[in-house]
Amino acid sequence: MDHIVPMPEGFRFAAHNAGFRYKERDDVALVVSDVPAAGAGVFTKNLFQAAPVTVAKENLAAGKPVRAVLINAGQANACTGTQGLANCRETLALVAAGIGVAPDEILPASTGVIGPQLKMDIWRKEAPAIAAKLGQSSPLDAAKAIMTTDGFPKIAWGSVEIQGREVKLVGMAKGAGMICPNMATMLGCVLCDAEVAPGDWQEALAAAVDASFNAVTVDGDTSTNDCVLALANGASGVKIATQDELAALGAAVNEICQALAYMIVEDAEGGTKIIRIHVVGAEDNMQAETAARAVGHSPLVKTAMFGRDANWGRIVAALGRSGAEFNPDAVNLAIGGVPVFTAGQPVEGDLDSLLAPHMRRGEIAIDVDLGGGGGEYLLLASDLTYDYVKINADYRS
Repeated sequence: MDHIVPMPEGFRFAAHNAGFRYKERDDVALVVSDVPAAGAGVFTKNLFQAAPVTVAKENLAAGKPVRAVLINAGQANACTGTQGLANCRETLALVAAGIGVAPDEILPASTGVIGPQLKMDIWRKEAPAIAAKLGQSSPLDAAKAIMTTDGFPKIAWGSVEIQGREVKLVGMAKGAGMICPNMATMLGCVLCDAEVAPGDWQEALAAAVDASFNAVTVDGDTSTNDCVLALANGASGVKIATQDELAALGAAVNEICQALAYMIVEDAEGGTKIIRIHVVGAEDNMQAETAARAVGHSPLVKTAMFGRDANWGRIVAALGRSGAEFNPDAVNLAIGGVPVFTAGQPVEGDLDSLLAPHMRRGEIAIDVDLGGGGGEYLLLASDLTYDYVKINADYRS
């Protein structure tokens, strides 16, 4: 097994090619904690919630420790009704039998095409093989197994010293399109070997998700399956006991999630650029977010960035229709650090020449000052390209 990625204590991984949709690569990942773990989850706010989202929520709400996360790629099991829920629960029972845990101790997640029922004949045939591979795979193998249109596996790791001992974390995610989490198609999983109270672990994950996955957009679409699941199993022997220790652990979780979220935007379907939109001077943070998202979701802004066209008028227009409240005569805008719009007026000069080298870069900064209060927000977005259309036009074929 590949040990390039340092693993938290007490977790084992399996990656398996079940053949749900991808015949040439692994398409199911299983993560098992050797000891009962605190579970946490943040889920899509899309009203059409996939069966695995519903079941994972139910299992967490029961308040029991969690032992495993089971993720499959190629089948979303979304909009599949009561049969989809029954199928999801059966997959947990099938795998649980092979690894010696209860089905409701497993958190499921799925990604793929919306609508079709799970291929239960394959699940019944392959479940023993999935369980048999436990401990033979690495976190990187698992990260590869959950990919769909991703161009590369997304994995991040880190550690934090608490009570003079090392607490290790590893996270993985998938997502490149249908990305505008509201908690991409995106899934995430974070593992930690500290002992954390379930409520504290949930709060730490939710805060990290808000500052990372919820602060990126590829195409403005929120999936039916978005979720980030997290386990903290205490296998390191470190028990989080104080607010300072919890804050230190939370910062480490945040760092992992931000690294994964950046990779998702970097790997945007057909994307060539990351757009870093920073809005300040808003009445409050919510107003700043409203303004930033209008810019980040705008097809006209995104296509201009792809075409290396510093068309500041599209940015200003997006701000104006965003719903954020501000004085247009007080707005300042810079692209790549170059002021292009000051106090509600365009800056004179040959801006295209000044901005040309910035527009060629893989990351472009758009800085907006609304000239009002202390609210601010940072959003990472991608450009919109010919390839994005091609990938998604052909997705089911």
